[in-house]
Amino acid sequence: MKTAATFSELLQAYFTERLMQQRNASPLTIANYRDTFRLLIAFAHRRLKRLPTALTIHALDAPFVCRFLDYLEQERGNSPRSRNVRLAAIRSFFSYVALREPALGAVAQRVLAIKGKRNAKTPVDYLTRSEAEALVAAPDQGTWAGRRDRTLLLLTLQTGLRVSEVVGLRCKDVVLGTGAHVRCTGKGRKTRCVPLRKEVVAALRVWLREQNAQPIAALFPSARGVPMSRDGV
Repeated sequence: MKTAATFSELLQAYFTERLMQQRNASPLTIANYRDTFRLLIAFAHRRLKRLPTALTIHALDAPFVCRFLDYLEQERGNSPRSRNVRLAAIRSFFSYVALREPALGAVAQRVLAIKGKRNAKTPVDYLTRSEAEALVAAPDQGTWAGRRDRTLLLLTLQTGLRVSEVVGLRCKDVVLGTGAHVRCTGKGRKTRCVPLRKEVVAALRVWLREQNAQPIAALFPSARGVPMSRDGV
């Protein structure tokens, strides 16, 4: 008789089979889910005094998950929105568990019944024209990093690209001349083209000339020549 898979086996299969193979999840999504389970496993190690290899699905039941979510808010200072993001990752895992191991369906069902917390939506702040101009003028144009930063700021202010979209840009994604635009891949792997204004086109033309990089090279590299990280931006 086949024994039920352990928590470690199910977690590994969830990442390799469900996220990477079946859903073809983006690296950012995988990283976010990985961080959730790092926090959950560390919390379980402290509270249950068990090594990660000794954890079971039954130990991570709905009451324990609720205690973990409370810990995120009360001790780590996470917002309700961040709490809900972590809960979404856990619920996704338990949905997989219910399909993979029907004998664990009752435990999974109770975790899946945990509701997300409502959070107040605050208005989106924006920069005034003078604030935007001051931001763009801040980088030192006498340095390579300053010229890069000014071009990056001009592009993001005009296009509204997300940070993850900016760091993923390659030189080939910029089309100058008639119908100038930048092509980016955003959430859900959706690709879109955003038109560029003359000021941004001029800045990008100068920057690309200075870079003299291959089409597949990062548009905004770090000092080491690799794409900038989110923290770097």
